[in-house]
Amino acid sequence: MVKSRGPVWHKKQKDQNIIPKGLTGVDRQATWGKSAYDGWIYGHGTFCLVSHKIPMIGAFRWMPNSGNEAKKMEVEVEKYAGIIKRVFMDSKADDQKIYFNLKKNFQIQLVTKTRRNMDKSESRKRMIREIMTPMNICDYKERSITVEPMQGLTKNIFELDNCWMRGNDSNRWIFAAMGIAMQMSQWKAYLNNQSTFEIKSDVLGI
Repeated sequence: MVKSRGPVWHKKQKDQNIIPKGLTGVDRQATWGKSAYDGWIYGHGTFCLVSHKIPMIGAFRWMPNSGNEAKKMEVEVEKYAGIIKRVFMDSKADDQKIYFNLKKNFQIQLVTKTRRNMDKSESRKRMIREIMTPMNICDYKERSITVEPMQGLTKNIFELDNCWMRGNDSNRWIFAAMGIAMQMSQWKAYLNNQSTFEIKSDVLGI
C-alpha cells in the first residue's frame, strides 16, 4: 500500500463524495485499505510477484488499495500455467475456490497459511493436507528472505512512501515502469552472478 499524493480524503466524506472546503490536490481515485503493519492507508496498492529460488521480480503492478489481493494473485498466476508448479501467498489466499481452481484448471499448487479451526469439510481437510507437506512448509518459511523483502526494496529504490502521481491511470503506468526497471537490473545482476538485491545504483543510473 502506498499513500496517495496530496491530502487524505476521509472515508465518510469520500463515501458521500464531499470534498471539504480548502482540501485541494486530493487524489479522488485513491481508496482506503488496511495494512497489518501501517494501519489504514488512503492511496494506491501495488501487486508484486517474485520468483522464489532466484529473488527477482516477476511482476510489479498497480491495483486498487482496497482490492482483493488473493483474487489478483489468482488472475496473475494463471498466465504462468505450465511454467510454474507452486505459488506462495500469505493467509489472504486461504480460499478453497482459489485453491482448487488453480490446482484443477492450471496444475498450480497454492501454498498458504491456513486459518485455524476451519477444517470442517472433507475438501477443506484435503486442501490442508496437500499444503502442509514438509517441503511446502520449508519453502514457505523461506519467503521471509527471498520474496517478502522485494516489495521493500522496490519501495526504497523509488522512494514510494507516497505515490508520485494522482489517479489510477497515472499510477498504473508508473508502477509498471518501475517493475520493468527492476526486472532489467535484476536480470543483468543475475547474469553477472551478482546479488539481485544490490541494484539501486543500476536502476537509478548513479
